[in-house]
Amino acid sequence: MGSIEVSESNGVRYLHFGSELVQGAMRIARPSALELEYTREMMLPLILRTRRGWPASVLQVGLGSASFTRFLLRHRPDARLTVVEIAPEVVAAARQFFKLPESSPRLAIEIGDAHEYLAATRRRFDLILVDGFDSEGNAGMLETVPFYLNCRGRLGAGGLLAANLLTRRRSVWPVVRRLREAFEERVKVLPPCGAGNTVAIASADEDLLLDPQALRAPAARLAKETGLDLSPTLDRLA
Repeated sequence: MGSIEVSESNGVRYLHFGSELVQGAMRIARPSALELEYTREMMLPLILRTRRGWPASVLQVGLGSASFTRFLLRHRPDARLTVVEIAPEVVAAARQFFKLPESSPRLAIEIGDAHEYLAATRRRFDLILVDGFDSEGNAGMLETVPFYLNCRGRLGAGGLLAANLLTRRRSVWPVVRRLREAFEERVKVLPPCGAGNTVAIASADEDLLLDPQALRAPAARLAKETGLDLSPTLDRLA
């Protein structure tokens, strides 16, 4: 990993790992909002699983600027979050510059390799968010079949995975094929969004139906509750 760098422009603070790649962002005036388009799209599971109290348990792979962490802690007050981040300096930067809360009964920060963590843990999660890259945009083991199999094995009934698949310098489809192999084709790939990101959603145990029209109502409720507007994503799906 490169050096940790922080920049600011037009009211937005950005995280970099020693390169021009943006590893996270936070609008200073609205720290709980999701600033980057792909981070908003990774919340699509919230309109696919609308029962009260879902998700009760979340695993976040890769901390970055703690965007998912802040959003879920605020808008899913009953959820417990576990974040696995390999670099302690990223955690320190997130606390200093990106309003990452201290660990609490609702938030556990694990320093370590997420592949090893998932291979060892017996915990179950409702939602797994995968967004871990080095300074060059490489995910290493975090985009392999064994890793995705471990993710699937750690999802509870009805569990979902949302993964950010970088597409800046390569095709996303080899990674999608691995994801589909691990999840037995229960994967939906969203149309690519800005800045070279593609989001994939995978289901542990049931087929995924992404019907834009049927999702309009839960998307409107989510927007009213949290300010997160997923209607542009639904427009692209349509």
